[in-house]
Amino acid sequence: MSASRRPARVAILLATCNGVPHLAEQLASIAAQRHRDWTLYVSDDGSADATGELVADFAQRHDGARVHLGDGPCRGFVANYLSLTCRADVEGDCFAFCDQDDIWEADHLSRAVGWLAGVDAGVPALHCSRTRLIDARGRVLGLSAPCPRPPSFANALVQSLAGANTMVFNRAALELLRRAGPAVAAASHDWWLYLLVTGANGRVRYDPEPTVRYRQHTDNAQGTNRGVRARARRCAELLGGRMRGWNDAHCAALDALGDALAPEHRARLARFRRLRAQRGLAALRAFREAGLYRQKGIDNVALMLAAALGRL
Repeated sequence: MSASRRPARVAILLATCNGVPHLAEQLASIAAQRHRDWTLYVSDDGSADATGELVADFAQRHDGARVHLGDGPCRGFVANYLSLTCRADVEGDCFAFCDQDDIWEADHLSRAVGWLAGVDAGVPALHCSRTRLIDARGRVLGLSAPCPRPPSFANALVQSLAGANTMVFNRAALELLRRAGPAVAAASHDWWLYLLVTGANGRVRYDPEPTVRYRQHTDNAQGTNRGVRARARRCAELLGGRMRGWNDAHCAALDALGDALAPEHRARLARFRRLRAQRGLAALRAFREAGLYRQKGIDNVALMLAAALGRL
């Protein structure tokens, strides 16, 4: 087989912290992937349980050269993932974020890698998907909310498209993350990656087929966006000003990227900045001109209200 036809090498990026309750199931689902050419990189944020021993045992049973365990920065899950993407020893053709308490379906990597193979290597590309929600015992609760509207920078400015636990991306997208660096004050690593890829005129695919079983429990670093409670939380974040702080950080980080952003998206970012400085009817007019949108109609009503109140 020629080098150009070899299977894509996937670097799995797993951030851990006291992961013993569910980590074994996630590791087993990695071992069961139909796409076999993977290497696991683990960044542990100071676990006080036997997380390290679980990873070491997994390495012993699955070729230790394919498993690398390092120390995280101990500054929260976002910093852990961003520092892991910037680690010099992380190598691959494709890269997959991985949460310690989920379960991957057997085709999680193969579906993503198959789509990424059709994208030019120089174009940043991101594959993500819907999830199957499970409880602490693994019982199915339902599906995450669909994303009916197309991925775009106009959407990414005000909303993350999908959970990082479903995201698989190519080297061109990784280079954007590395260019931005590990110290970005992003709201989340999934939102930040979505902003980067769409802002650079990359390609994003949202797969409606669930490829990850996403565990819902009290220790989740982030929760699902499904249901009335989640929608109420999003509205509270919009109207309470929390999102304005996130947008401050994102705008500053995007500005620092310079020409990594496509010219038309630098212009949209400038319109977004002007919108955020206005109130009332002027803000609503600027909102329309900026072309921003979230995936759900009701969320867009809350977004417009937040714009009018100066909370974006």
